[in-house]
Amino acid sequence: MSTETTLDESAIFAIERPAPNLFTYYLVSSLALGPLFPIALIPLYFRYHTLRYRFDEEGISMRWGILFRREINLTYARIQDIHLRSNFVERWLGLARVEVQTASGSSGAELTLEGLLEFEVIRDYLYARMRGAHGQAPRAGGVASSPADVAVDPAAATELAATLREVTAELRAVREALEQRGSEQGRG
Repeated sequence: MSTETTLDESAIFAIERPAPNLFTYYLVSSLALGPLFPIALIPLYFRYHTLRYRFDEEGISMRWGILFRREINLTYARIQDIHLRSNFVERWLGLARVEVQTASGSSGAELTLEGLLEFEVIRDYLYARMRGAHGQAPRAGGVASSPADVAVDPAAATELAATLREVTAELRAVREALEQRGSEQGRG
């Protein structure tokens, strides 16, 4: 798939299920285990049939599971990095995994989107949303995203500058007093 291929936002929002190629990948992966393949295939079968994605204005959601339901929700603002990974069989089937990392303490991906044929487009979309989320305009009642977004009253700016000068002078006096105290103790 070409990186220049683009999907509009509504097409990405419409993605809810993995491609059927993912189940083929699960089947081939299970067969690699030889006679133990039914044991490996059963959980993968249920994972494939319960796996759901949701893309919206705020972020990504992924859920799966029958007995043990698992759901992961990420906002675009939490995304730190995005990786594409695929092994030989996945490339042969036209699949890749989109690994989304956050600033959490774990070294692995927080969310792995698998079974997607439009993986490059989704990666590019997530990068665009991630960058947009980090530099977005303030919402009502929010904080301005840059100094240019703040209307400055000249009288308030003058008062602020005077206050900052006073704070600087006091901090300088405290630092000098601490240095003087340290040198007196060093001699004594």
